[in-house]
Amino acid sequence: MNKPLILVVEDDSAVRNLITTTLETHNYRFQQAPTGEAAILEAVSYNPDVILLDLGLPDLDGIEVIRKVRSWSKVPIIVISARSEDTDKIDALDAGADDYLTKPFSVEELLARLRVTFRRLGDSLGETGQGAVFQNGELRIDYAAGCVYLQGRELHLTPIEYKLLCLLSRNVGKVLTHTYITKEIWGSAWDNDVASLRVFMATLRKKIESDPSDPKYIQTHVGVGYRMLKV
Repeated sequence: MNKPLILVVEDDSAVRNLITTTLETHNYRFQQAPTGEAAILEAVSYNPDVILLDLGLPDLDGIEVIRKVRSWSKVPIIVISARSEDTDKIDALDAGADDYLTKPFSVEELLARLRVTFRRLGDSLGETGQGAVFQNGELRIDYAAGCVYLQGRELHLTPIEYKLLCLLSRNVGKVLTHTYITKEIWGSAWDNDVASLRVFMATLRKKIESDPSDPKYIQTHVGVGYRMLKV
């Protein structure tokens, strides 16, 4: 079986060489693109398994590249950018990015993000539709029955808590922004109602986390959103 193919979109040759050398050392296949237009062409031509994307490209803004790729592909996109403001992360994630890594970064962190992405891809390929059972550590969701179990014991969740948990579980390893979650759960009328979302997330955590102050399943990205971790 071939190793995954990764498209590296980065105009800074030093950073691009660091990333590609790391990938080569760990036996990943890769293609390179120094511009946004080249990235789109490479994505169409080679159908990569993951795209590593810098936002500050010389011809197109990376956000525009994400939107263009998302118009025809669901390939995971990990943004690697020097832009560290929450608004930049939110814009990238809302445009369709799956994860966001801020420069400077360690190669260990980059490899860890890739492993999480490939695990999520494997989980999604293994799903069998609405009848699938989601298992993550001691947490189990029977989508068909609408039941949630922790350590074999059924949990009693409110409808909103259950919808939140299902949304996160179907996107394991992916950061979901506040805007995305509220639109998916409540619709546009609840858009950006972050305070209400935090209340429901807190009650959900009390039911599934042994220590809500040090969560194992649901990770908070302050000012951005939430991510379900693969345990």
